[in-house]
Order: sequence, then C-alpha cells, then structure tokens
Amino acid sequence: MATTGKNKQYQIIGVLGLYSLLTALAGSSTNLALPRIAIDLHVASSTATWIVQVALITTTILLVMFGHLGDLMSKNLVFTAGGILFTIGSLITGIAFDIVTMLLGRFEQAIGAAMVMANSMGIVTENFDDHNRAEALAAIAMFISVGSISGPALGGLIMSFASWRWIFLLNVPLGIIGSIIGYRVLTLPKWRWRDVRTATAGANWTGQNLFTVGIILFFLSGSIFQNGLNRWPLGLALLVVGTALTAWAFIQDDRAKKPWLAPSLARNHDFIISVVLLGLTMLVNAVSNILLPFYLQSFGGMSPLGSGLIMVLQDGTMLLITPLVGWLADHWDRTKLTMVGLMVLVVSQIGYIIFPSTMDLWRIIPPIVLNGIGMGLFLTPNNAITMGVVAPALTGVAGSFNSFSRTLGMTMGISLGSALLFLQLPGIRQITPALGSRFMHAFAVVFAIATAISLIALIVVIWRAWHSARQSAH
Repeated sequence: MATTGKNKQYQIIGVLGLYSLLTALAGSSTNLALPRIAIDLHVASSTATWIVQVALITTTILLVMFGHLGDLMSKNLVFTAGGILFTIGSLITGIAFDIVTMLLGRFEQAIGAAMVMANSMGIVTENFDDHNRAEALAAIAMFISVGSISGPALGGLIMSFASWRWIFLLNVPLGIIGSIIGYRVLTLPKWRWRDVRTATAGANWTGQNLFTVGIILFFLSGSIFQNGLNRWPLGLALLVVGTALTAWAFIQDDRAKKPWLAPSLARNHDFIISVVLLGLTMLVNAVSNILLPFYLQSFGGMSPLGSGLIMVLQDGTMLLITPLVGWLADHWDRTKLTMVGLMVLVVSQIGYIIFPSTMDLWRIIPPIVLNGIGMGLFLTPNNAITMGVVAPALTGVAGSFNSFSRTLGMTMGISLGSALLFLQLPGIRQITPALGSRFMHAFAVVFAIATAISLIALIVVIWRAWHSARQSAH
C-alpha cells in the first residue's frame, strides 16, 4: 500500500533512523559505563545494573500501550512526543549526582524511548508496501546498529578524556535536532486534550495496571536472587506472583471491550512465533552485552576505550551485513535466513563459554563477531515476517508488540545474566582480577544457559520451516 513518494520515504527513514540511533546509542554506551558509574556513585556492581534494567523494564511495560495509542490517535504524534521526553530524560541522567536521580532520569528516558520504538515499525508499514518494506526495516536496523556501534566506541572515548556524564549529555543536542526534523517531516494532527480523552475512552487500563505490577514484581525477584539465596522465599514469591499477574493481564486484555493487543493478533500463530523468537534471541544477545564490560574492564583490566572498541565488533558486523540481509529477505526465503542466523548465534555462545582467563584477543574476538553475524542474519527477515502477517489497521500495535518482545528479551537477558553471575559470587561488591577462576566459572555457566536458550529458538525455527513446508505440500 505504497501511498508515499520516494523522496518523502527517504525523509521518513531519516527521521526514524535518527531516533533509532539515539535510543540505541543510549543503551549501548550505558552498558559500557556501568563499571565506572558504580565506582563514582559508590554503589555495588550488581546495583549498577539497575541503571540499565530500570530503563528496559519501563520500556517493556509501556510499549504495547503506546503502540495502541498510536493506532487510536496518531503514530506520528506519539513518536514525536517520545523524542522530546527522551531528550529531557537524557539531560536529567547526565546531571544526576546520586543513584536515585539517575534512575529517575533513566525512567523518563525510557518513557520517550517506548513512544519512539512502539510506533517506528508502524510508520514504516504505513509508508512502504511489501516489496520494499524489508529494505526499509533494514535501513532502520542499520541506524540501530550505528547507534549500538557508536555507543561503546564513543563511550570509551569519552571516558578516556572526560566524565561518563557526557555519554548522556551528548544525546541532548542530537535529540533537539531530531525533534525539529520530526516536526517538519512527519504530518502531525492538531489534537486537543478532549480529543485524546475521547480516543482513549474505555481503554483497558485495568489490564495495563495488572501488567505493570506483574512486570515490576517479576524483575524485582531477579534483584533478590542476585544478592544471594538467603532470601530465596521472598524472591520465589515475587517471581510467582509477578509471572501470574503478567499472564492474567494478557488473559484479561483478551476479554476486554477495548484490548491493548487486538484479539486477532493474539490468535495469529505466525505473528506470535515471530515475536517469541525475537524475544529469545534478544535475551541471548543481552547476556553478552551486560557481562562483557565486566569481563573486559573489571576482570581483565582493559581500559573503557579498549573494551568499547572490542564490543563495537558485534554491532559493526551487524551493520556491515544488514544491507545484504535486507536484500536477501526481499528475494529469498525469510524463514531459512532466520534459521542460518540462529545457527551462527549458537556457535557464538559456545565461544563465550570457552573465553580465556587472560586477555587473548584471538580467542575473545571471534565469538563477538559471530554474535553480530547471527543477530544480523536473524533480525531483518524475522521483522519482515512479523509485519507481513498482520492487517494494515493493526500495524501500530503489531510493531509495538514486536518492540515489546525485543525489549522484554533484552531486559530478561540483562536480569538473568547479572543475577546468575552474582548469585554464584555471593558477597562480592566489585568484580576484580583477584576473583580468578571463580569469576570465569560463573561466566561460563551463564553462557551455557544462553547457549541452551539459543538452541531452543533454533529448534522453533526449524519446526516452523517444517510446518510451513508440510502445509504447502497439502
């Protein structure tokens, strides 16, 4: 349904790409800065991981809601407002002088990021038809890769010469530029507050509140386990109640008069499988993103710049292969592409298991590069499959649910990775080289679990390919 001219399409890609770059830049650079932030703010390494987790949890909670609001009101309006909130949150985070203020800034940053992410794919789907949608999504993925690449490299460079605060403050002028461009390029309706109230009247706020409480309790349980098993009954109780509330939120939403997630999407098996696969792969990828800075800097003694340049290799590889993958996804079997990507991802996780206790780059770099290749081969065709099986009227909520799965996977990966690591190192506040084999054993155990999860995703893709071939034969 191509209703937009080529020039306008390029401008839209530019705006969406800029905001995608900013949100990816904030996430990847924050991961790298955690060891330094923990020292400067006088908090434990395990506590510092919440600087990342609070943003991801907030984004996870709000993504589907903002996608639905984009469908009800205007995707362009919600997207543009999100860019403004993201910029304000970056400013608060950059000037924070204690952990509480920093978490508040990250919270606002995450609200803006959720508004941006929830509507990006819907805006693409509204302006690109099926024959060039995968290439447009690949272009957005390239901006995300550039942001992810720039984060570690830029973060490492900044921390080599200045405070880590500039990692967040640099987002402010870029965010202002993005807001100005977005206002000029995206068509914004003139909505008044009573129009908003009319459009959202009867929305399922009960389901949203259940989901919010459930997700918060679910991830708080990880924090309990992260500090040891002495409070395991409380952690288990939070995990069970949080999981139950989250599950009930989806059941309640399915029965609501105005559900956030359209019932037709909830019953679309191809859509659900694709978003579940995305969540699993992002979980696996996030484990390495959260643990590698501690391995390279805290344990290996590497400088922030050095570790940042090494971590750049993962997203740099993704960036290099994304244009080719976008073309292949429009001209070859997308399911087979995702299968190949997951095979490579499994091999990369095995490589992390056998990481050396010394900084031997010839053994460290290959798994990181393979991780990037696997993710690059998987993401674009899977996104194209996801958005290609939904009705045009549901592209906003479908795109937001896809982003929700992506962010939930990242959040669970960071929570799982950090909780499993520190659970094996009770009483340790800071990772240091003195931990020796204790740290390396804990590190390997975490990636053994990540390998198992990536194998599960691969098995699901193989089953999907077999099932599709069987249906075609009939």
